[in-house]
Amino acid sequence: MENFDYIIIGAGSAGCVLTNRIISSGRYKVLLLEAGGNDSNPWIHIPVGYYKTLHNPETDWCYKTEPDETMENVSISYPRGKTLGGSSSINGLLYIRGQEQDYNLWRQLGNKGWSWNDVLPYFIKSENQERGKSEYHGVGGPLSVSDQRIKLDILEVFMNAAKETGIPTVDDFNKGDNFGCGYFQVTEKNGLRCSAAVGYLNPVKKDKNLKIETNCHVQKINFENNKAISVSYYKGNNLITASAKKEILLSAGSIGSPQILQTSGIGDSNKLKNFGVNIINDLKGVGKNLQDHLMFRPVYKVKNIKTLNHKINSIFGKLLIGLEFAFTRKGPMTMGASQLCGFAKSDPNRDTPNLQFHIQPISTDKLGGSNLHNFDAFTPTVANIRPTSRGEVNITSNDSRDYPKIKMNYLSTDEDRKVAADGIKLVRKIVLESNEFKKYKPEEYRPGINLQNDEEIVKSCSYYAQTIFHPVGTCKMGNDSNSVVSDQLKVHGISNLRVIDASIMPNITSGNTNAPTIMIAEKGADMILNC
Repeated sequence: MENFDYIIIGAGSAGCVLTNRIISSGRYKVLLLEAGGNDSNPWIHIPVGYYKTLHNPETDWCYKTEPDETMENVSISYPRGKTLGGSSSINGLLYIRGQEQDYNLWRQLGNKGWSWNDVLPYFIKSENQERGKSEYHGVGGPLSVSDQRIKLDILEVFMNAAKETGIPTVDDFNKGDNFGCGYFQVTEKNGLRCSAAVGYLNPVKKDKNLKIETNCHVQKINFENNKAISVSYYKGNNLITASAKKEILLSAGSIGSPQILQTSGIGDSNKLKNFGVNIINDLKGVGKNLQDHLMFRPVYKVKNIKTLNHKINSIFGKLLIGLEFAFTRKGPMTMGASQLCGFAKSDPNRDTPNLQFHIQPISTDKLGGSNLHNFDAFTPTVANIRPTSRGEVNITSNDSRDYPKIKMNYLSTDEDRKVAADGIKLVRKIVLESNEFKKYKPEEYRPGINLQNDEEIVKSCSYYAQTIFHPVGTCKMGNDSNSVVSDQLKVHGISNLRVIDASIMPNITSGNTNAPTIMIAEKGADMILNC
């Protein structure tokens, strides 16, 4: 049995950060275990390559959610990164921290050290901001954050129409108050993706104190009484066990982390005993509190203005796009999942924005589908960023290689259904009622302007709804009966085991979740090195 100081399970966004910071201290020997493969697929590194890596079993776990009765029994594809860098290697590259209020709520729930003022230094520490250093931004960090390298007239029109509707134009969503409309920044450097593997892992991957094992599926964490002592993992047909002298750090994400805890005997004993799992600690909250951002995808046809549909559908257009990227590192191949962002309130009584727009200058029947529409159209997706619906992740056997059951319970509360319908109505107001859009003769292709009743809108949009890939909360930080980790990220009732990834969020942040996940790992690394 090999011995290490730390074993890190999962080389995703959080695992790469932890590896970099612990190895860079020069004090410890680390084993990093990744169930996926190396990030050698060239499409990982080309920003728009997520169209090739999502739903690709070589780079994506290709999970499916259980059908939700509250969403017309729809089951949706649920991508999670299956490679070094995890989901930061296949995500939409959008850099959003969330709102000051998000983190102050975490602190208000009893999590000391997690207020906005506490976490802001870790966002700054992680960042290499193209615009330079400021009160809210850092330079010299591992994660490159850049302005987008594409601008299109249709995006400017939407931004002006939003302003006409009372949503101001902003140039920085990451100061704690993100109300407004403007361009996303992206995790890119010189037009190429800066994943957590590129930014954090590559600089230390050859260090003599680091061993990286890819294509290794963790079977379980082993315990001596209630102390985590080792990890058993599959390498091909072999089952290998490695020991950790100091701590085991679980960073397998909001699906993988609760699954590994459950197969290791930590979770709801009433559920685990059905699969013959030896109970180590009866923690009811493991796998619960699952939260995500569900986006509705309306489509609007336009005239007298170009979107990217025809260009991308054309062989000649694709050639021009490829040449632009090859020679200038600009254009559509540098696009994140969306170009224009907006944060707004579903009703004026809200204190802070609870809706997020992702504006895409393209349209298709199915996200990740083959062809774009053969007419000019754009997709102003809208999501409730403070959902009240909660789901669960539960194992289906005691073998961690069997996929868990992911039950989202999307739109299962009256509030979520109301906010979803209000989001569509706000999009209609911007696109169909503004003077800015009039000369482009917008037409609602989907869901259809004939649908006016809230329930009609929600039901119709459910068939085209998609996740924005933001699962969080399944190993909740806190002190209540459903909490899994303390504010030091230590698993309750267990020594030498921490969970450090997006699963520890008590409540989902108001926006994209990759930057907050990296912040959590930066803060977690500091806790480890200073304990």
